[in-house]
Amino acid sequence: MVFDLKLQSISELADLQQLAAHADKPVYIANEDDRVRVDARSFLGLFALDYSRPLKVITDSLYVVRMLEIRQRALEESMARA
Repeated sequence: MVFDLKLQSISELADLQQLAAHADKPVYIANEDDRVRVDARSFLGLFALDYSRPLKVITDSLYVVRMLEIRQRALEESMARA
């Protein structure tokens, strides 16, 4: 499954790394054009990504998918309140 994701802070990146660390299947992060794809657990690999544009999270882990869906709903609710 592929999720488009725009990270707004370093703490969001750290949260994504924590999700990847607890996932039962690999989690990858890629640029929009998919030229650069890195393991989400790789701290050094994350420096190769362009954070000014949305990223893609690629995984088959149901845990990560569910947590990203919850995060997305929370963001949508906070945007609706503003």
